[in-house]
Amino acid sequence: MTRILVLIVGLAIIGFIIWWFFGNHEVAETTATVSDNNQSVDVEVKGGYSPEVITLKKGVPAVLNFTRKDASSCLDRVVFSDFGINEELPQNEQETIKIDTSKAGEFQWACGMDMFHGKLIIK
Repeated sequence: MTRILVLIVGLAIIGFIIWWFFGNHEVAETTATVSDNNQSVDVEVKGGYSPEVITLKKGVPAVLNFTRKDASSCLDRVVFSDFGINEELPQNEQETIKIDTSKAGEFQWACGMDMFHGKLIIK
């Protein structure tokens, strides 16, 4: 009986791990609105990024305002490798990052440990 119980618990844990890493999870997305020839988006950093996918208009100056509410050292930096940006995110403070929107495309960003990711779409 104990072996069956251990087997059931083990299969449940394996199923959870597969769902956690490979399952489809809801992703917060937003499109920046253009106002006075500028666009900006607020990003909350708490156990990941929200929104995780941001769409910007090409050629319009843009800023992303990151506010880190998570104490984890993993999320204390944000890296946009395509733009050469590697910025520290102080906890409970807003950090403004200017984004070059002159080139259309999809660009990834990540935390300093490359565990949490986001996507920037410029079109």
